[in-house]
Amino acid sequence: MQSQQTTAQSATNGAAKAAAAATDDRRWKLVTATMRRHGHSAQALIETLHTVQEAYGFLDDDSLKMVAQALGVPLSKVYGVATFYHFFTLKPQGEHTCVVCMGTACYIKGSPDLLAGVHEVAGIECGETTEDGKVSLLSARCLGSCGLAPAIVMDGEVVGRLSGNDMKTRIQAWLDAPSAEVAND
Repeated sequence: MQSQQTTAQSATNGAAKAAAAATDDRRWKLVTATMRRHGHSAQALIETLHTVQEAYGFLDDDSLKMVAQALGVPLSKVYGVATFYHFFTLKPQGEHTCVVCMGTACYIKGSPDLLAGVHEVAGIECGETTEDGKVSLLSARCLGSCGLAPAIVMDGEVVGRLSGNDMKTRIQAWLDAPSAEVAND
């Protein structure tokens, strides 16, 4: 019984430390502002998770726990929402992100060739990031850009009608470019 209390107490202390550290982080202040704007309502969960991901680039365990606590929502529900919606990611993304549409029109017009091109050049599959952290590859059920099939989103910009070779060229350019950290030093 006492070990259960000790475990619960250390978990509470860990959450308190994480919350204290988050209050010093300017990015977390954006998240707090989103929750405040929605009255810390449980209905603000998706909007809050969007803000966390925009601020941090992904949803980590500590952020999910803090959002659950701040909105008074069970952690299981927060995790369920974060894993249900394709937009959310629980892993850090690469410096560049490529999302390949796998909708019917894009699939028929060559999205499997685009995925194969990325795999050939970068050695990654969907949901993976290159070891150097430069490129992440994701897929989407549909981007809603069927007229551009096969459509992809490269660093937030919708691009259409690429061939497998075009895709290889673009991915190779990302891999060959100096990383943002090196360029900023």
